[in-house]
Amino acid sequence: MIEVKNLRKTFDGFVALDDLTMTVPDGAVYGLVGPNGAGKSTVIRHITGIFRPDSGKVTVGGAPVYENPAVKAGISYIPDDVFYFPSASLTDMARFYAKTYKSFDRKLYEELRQSFNLDPKSQLRRFSKGMQKQAAFLLAIASRPKVLVLDEPVDGLDPVMRRQVWGLMLQDVEQRGTTVLVSSHNLRELEDVCDHVGILHKGKMLLERTLDELQDNVVKVQVVFREGTDLPQTLNVLHRSQNGKVETVIIRGSQEQVSAALTAVNPLFFDLVPLTLEEVFVYELGGVDYEVKNVIL
Repeated sequence: MIEVKNLRKTFDGFVALDDLTMTVPDGAVYGLVGPNGAGKSTVIRHITGIFRPDSGKVTVGGAPVYENPAVKAGISYIPDDVFYFPSASLTDMARFYAKTYKSFDRKLYEELRQSFNLDPKSQLRRFSKGMQKQAAFLLAIASRPKVLVLDEPVDGLDPVMRRQVWGLMLQDVEQRGTTVLVSSHNLRELEDVCDHVGILHKGKMLLERTLDELQDNVVKVQVVFREGTDLPQTLNVLHRSQNGKVETVIIRGSQEQVSAALTAVNPLFFDLVPLTLEEVFVYELGGVDYEVKNVIL
């Protein structure tokens, strides 16, 4: 389990993380999302032991991460900007990983290398960005980590390769119970792979729930009211727009609560439509200090 408790981090007076608390359960695929500058990469660098907390604590498996080689030995990290030694080939990096991670699986590495069809002797700096991401992913998975931390892991990959990467990650979770923390701006893809979601905003955790709970707590309704009737005042409306006689309303609450309230005012028509993770993200932030306008639903 990854636990972040009351974490605070400042840079030259700027508060990057402000009393942040989050929990990633064992075996979960946790999607960390938020607008640019929310603090996602800063959190990740604390979880991987790169940054020292100003206050608060960060633990993996109950032990602090910072300056703890035993804990770091169970963590694989793929940053947004992948780094390799200047003249290193894939074979060179595999040797380096094998010396760094005692759990490195050479047989799995070779199987994945052939699957990705990467030349082991070519210098990695000559690879395309997408190929470098593939190399980083196969090295990370072959290290057999207990915790896999991914920052924009499929950026630069084509659709077929993106699907292959996500599939291998989920297979590793299913077979070995690997805990995965992934940060990405592609919320559509996160919706397919994550079972937990945390939304960061200005260095604070805006909300943290399972994906099912998150989607069940915000409802999109398309409704046509009879003349003289309107939404019940008891509903917590996040956004409202109209196209002809049909209104689209985003409401915080369970489907059962919203359905019962609308049934009570007897509209001509109403339908509850599932929200995507992207829509939940937009309207949760809209409830803080983002003005949400003209969102196409």
